[in-house]
Amino acid sequence: MELLLLALFCLHILKTEAVVGHWCYRSQKCEQPQCEDPLRWHLINKECKGDKQSPVNIVTRNVVHDKRLKPLTFEGYDVKGSAKWKVENNGHTVKVTLDASPKVAGGGLGRKYKAIEFHLHWGVPVEPQSIPGSEHSIDGEKYPMELHIVHIRDDVPDVTEAKKTTDGIAVLAFFVKADNENKNYATLLSELENIKYKGQESKVDPLPLSSLLPPEEDLGRYYRYEGSLTSPDCYEGVTWTIFEKPVELSLSQLSQFTVLHFDGNNSTRMMENFRPVQPLNERKVLWSGASIALPTAKLLLLPLALTCTLSSLSP
Repeated sequence: MELLLLALFCLHILKTEAVVGHWCYRSQKCEQPQCEDPLRWHLINKECKGDKQSPVNIVTRNVVHDKRLKPLTFEGYDVKGSAKWKVENNGHTVKVTLDASPKVAGGGLGRKYKAIEFHLHWGVPVEPQSIPGSEHSIDGEKYPMELHIVHIRDDVPDVTEAKKTTDGIAVLAFFVKADNENKNYATLLSELENIKYKGQESKVDPLPLSSLLPPEEDLGRYYRYEGSLTSPDCYEGVTWTIFEKPVELSLSQLSQFTVLHFDGNNSTRMMENFRPVQPLNERKVLWSGASIALPTAKLLLLPLALTCTLSSLSP
């Protein structure tokens, strides 16, 4: 009996040692008690305890309206590339690697950035225990999911080089809310069955990246702040743009993410893969405000113009 207990203990040690020094989400702790959850990520990468960490809670009464934050310029977002997208389960999320490089500029970014991949974060997307899983929050309120499109500086070849600069990465973030079915996501969601487990990947026909987002005319209102990546190595040098207008997916579409697992067969299902909000510290969150003249303002000017016109016609 003692030999059996010793053998079981050794097997347990071997299993736990395999995950020591690995970061994980809180939802993985039951299966991997030795992995480092978000509160201890700094033990793996000390930058995870920096002063400019992400995500943050955006308190709308404290944001600073910045008139320089004009609508962004999207280049190649409406183009369907020729090469297939790689969709993979990397053990933390669903990651889609882009072959073509749509670009974004303007909107106070200061330089042009090229898109290299997008991924998502979510909570528990099924009833009755539904838990919102967006990383950022607005006045403490979270959405079911959050989409991140990761861009690097246009003048560097890869993420490694981008991280050697103080403004190497720009992320466009979109909240995802439960609403109407979004047929533009059908191809991507249908592939989730083929990447259930860590390390699995698939290829899908590319789409114009803009087809996965709200209409461009709705993207003039956004928040901006300087932060970090939301997973280790927690690199600080990320310009965040968080759009007010969310992406819409139906409850049925959101529930399709429940087929995913953090690891292999019988491992924990991939849920609650988000980092808790981090202290804002001395940073300011900027807000673009209304990007165009408000219709009411135009209407107020109309009576005045008519009055002047009629006056000039009077004898």
